Amino acid sequence: MTKKLWGGRFQKGMDKVVEDFHSSIHFDQRLYRQDIRGSIAHARMLGNQEIIPAADAQMIIAGLQDILADIEAGKVEFDVSAEDIHMNIEKLLTERIGETGKKLHTARSRNDQVALDIRLYLRDECTETRQLLAELIKTLLDVAEENLETIMPGYTHLQKAQPITLAHHLLAYVQMFERDRDRFADVARRLNRCPLGSGALAGTTFHLDRQAVADELNFDSITENSLDAVADRDFAIEYTAAASLTMMHLSRFCEEIILWSSQEFAFIDLDDAYATGSSMMPQKKNPDLAELIRGKTGRVYGDLMALLTVMKALPLAYNKDMQEDKETLFDAVDTVKGCLTVFTPMIRTMGVRKDKMRAGASGGFTNATDVADYLAKKGVSFREAHEVVGKMVLMCVQKGVSLDELTWEEYQACSPAFEPDIYEAIKIEKCVADRHVPGGPAPQAVRRAIEAARARLC
Repeated sequence: MTKKLWGGRFQKGMDKVVEDFHSSIHFDQRLYRQDIRGSIAHARMLGNQEIIPAADAQMIIAGLQDILADIEAGKVEFDVSAEDIHMNIEKLLTERIGETGKKLHTARSRNDQVALDIRLYLRDECTETRQLLAELIKTLLDVAEENLETIMPGYTHLQKAQPITLAHHLLAYVQMFERDRDRFADVARRLNRCPLGSGALAGTTFHLDRQAVADELNFDSITENSLDAVADRDFAIEYTAAASLTMMHLSRFCEEIILWSSQEFAFIDLDDAYATGSSMMPQKKNPDLAELIRGKTGRVYGDLMALLTVMKALPLAYNKDMQEDKETLFDAVDTVKGCLTVFTPMIRTMGVRKDKMRAGASGGFTNATDVADYLAKKGVSFREAHEVVGKMVLMCVQKGVSLDELTWEEYQACSPAFEPDIYEAIKIEKCVADRHVPGGPAPQAVRRAIEAARARLC
């Protein structure tokens, strides 16, 4: 049995089955960059504070830099018996520079070490996730700008409601993804405190310069309570919660892509590169990518629930349960980033069938509210106007015609407030153009919204 770095108190080695079960190196090895970066800052501080000789600190730093280069070059094979990435790095360092390597862990615990590594890792991932969201938002704005006057039906209850434009519809998702970007920025801001120096739970008797380490690692400040610093995983939960909301927004959009690409809607054509066929039915073109993203949403929800459940009843400070934070966190990171990476080009390359969208907006009495608004502007109370138009729609259904096809005599019979300009007032294009209030679907309103969104991306 390999002697453990913590094995002084033990008289026998760990059972091989237990060792494999206990080890986390097969998944936490992805933290090697953060672990080495944190160890270099810690070693430099130990030397500067004369806790260890300056020459030893320099030897440790050089050894860590060599290990990093070898890992990047694929020359390092991690050892399961060393349990985790922290002890693997320390083991490699000691093998390379001898007894001096054992001084690295002075005034440090794996508890504050792993808390540091995950914060460094998530800070980078927040930046990358926000960048992927920015690319998606830019794509949506580009497609929206190309479709300022592409009229389509808006829905409630998946029933045709009022005419809007595709640009307006896309900007609804821009709003959602902007909120997602803000949430990841909030996660990064809250986690950006350096926990190193908190030790196992009660700090250390060594005269550390915690702020120097925080400054070298670009943290805003240090954590203020050693117990909380090693027991906190709020930042992991927050990232996964933000990822869950992003996945929900992607899933809603994917559901619409799936509907729009069906023959019943036929609003869009997905590019061949972002669709699949059937092994049996040669005519099929399936929106599998959108379906898969929709399915993976549940996976990220599961990661969030797993993290919440792991943390829900843990006493202070560190408990081994918290090793379970990494696989779920890594899965949430990989899943949301992977989905954003493929979703953006799927939207960028989809074909828009403007004729089908326009035809869809013409059916389903989407201009009925405009008829009611017309009457209200003529002095009829809106509630009475609503009833009048409801009866008109029923009459149209029974006759198999649209509101545009009713005769002037039929309009007059429904309400004397109607005038000949009613036909112009309920043209679909005018129904959209007249909704130019901020946030509305009129092309000029949407153009202003696009410009504002582009400015926010800068």
